[in-house]
Amino acid sequence: MSKLKIRQIFRTARPYSSTDENIDGFANHFYITHTAGHNHVLLDSGINPIRSIIAPDGVRLPAILIRSAPNKAGSADTPWRDTFDIDNGHIHYFGDNKDPSLFPALKKGNKALLSLYESHRSTDRSIRMAAAPLIFYRSVSVNRKHKGFLEFNGFGIIRDIRLVSQYDRSRDATFTNFAFNFLVLSMANENEYFNWDWISARRDGSLKLDETHKLAPQSWQDWVKLGSGATEKLRRRVSRSNLRSSKDQKPSVGSREYNTLREIYEFYEGRKARFEGFAAVICAKVLNTSGASYTRGWVTSSTSDGGADFYGRLDIGEGFGRAKLIVLGQAKCESLSTPTGGNHIARTVARLKRGWVGVYVTTSYFSESVQQEVLEDSYPIVLINGIKLAETVIKTIHEEGISSLSKYLEEIDSMYEEMLASRKPEELLIE
Repeated sequence: MSKLKIRQIFRTARPYSSTDENIDGFANHFYITHTAGHNHVLLDSGINPIRSIIAPDGVRLPAILIRSAPNKAGSADTPWRDTFDIDNGHIHYFGDNKDPSLFPALKKGNKALLSLYESHRSTDRSIRMAAAPLIFYRSVSVNRKHKGFLEFNGFGIIRDIRLVSQYDRSRDATFTNFAFNFLVLSMANENEYFNWDWISARRDGSLKLDETHKLAPQSWQDWVKLGSGATEKLRRRVSRSNLRSSKDQKPSVGSREYNTLREIYEFYEGRKARFEGFAAVICAKVLNTSGASYTRGWVTSSTSDGGADFYGRLDIGEGFGRAKLIVLGQAKCESLSTPTGGNHIARTVARLKRGWVGVYVTTSYFSESVQQEVLEDSYPIVLINGIKLAETVIKTIHEEGISSLSKYLEEIDSMYEEMLASRKPEELLIE
């Protein structure tokens, strides 16, 4: 039985061969994914469909492998930054177009995912059963080697698709592309192992779909049976791994993220009330890139904030069935080396009313005890720590083609007075 463990690192060394079980001390991906009578499963591109086969019950696409290369983010090869949050079952992934003269739906990878999306959102069980799963990987560096190492990041389906405009700074050009939101499905019943025999069975032209389906992970079988209404309970969630150490929340001294965070802190030193406007902008970017629909509201006056620094609205669903939630934001421009106090989080949560969600943005980090309290008590609050703030700013500067961090900070700060308002938060529900 061929299995892949979540977050396991695999070797894909040239020349490609499925003979050796291990290469350089790592499991050989071609050995694990070998299917007798078929070619190697390649991940040379970002979007990699496995060749379709003709089965007794029709043509079948076995799977599509998705690879992200974070080490190339911002380069001419990959002028975008994907977001992999597999512990919360979410991946925000940009398609394979980067040509300003080409419509993105014509690119091979985008075309394959657009076609698959129709079956992933189908209300017909038989169509969902025939649908191909997505299998996720990220390129990783090992001993400073950037090529030939892949981290397995689970499997799932397409949740939604958006057409976006992007900026390639290396060529000073804009282009349109697709942004895909993927849902990572749970493998809890399989003890976090993915059985590749399922994919091998889907590649076997002598087998019918119902024969291959028996090998699928339980969450996939449940999704096929229940449809999109069950996706939230089938999503991969790892509550304990949501706890991040202080080291993981603080960028390394001298890194780009550290220098970015330090410049932000120094920019607002002595006028920290104005950091609230900056935090409101960052909150909007974080929530919108997570697959949610967020609308910015306003920043409160420091003399009459009533315990809130900014407000916004989070929309869930569409049309008549849409639910609107008020977002209460807190912002703290704090020392990079001192954790945010639990009392600040508690006070924020205490101000939340029914149907409200909290967001706490800091240049600092959150202690494990604070995180544990938030998780165990199921507080409806989003925690945005310093490194997340820095990463979001770096990504924004790159994608919007802004020349420098200082220019970005000055631009947002110049809008601070316009952001100020003294209004009832409930007004957001009728806008």
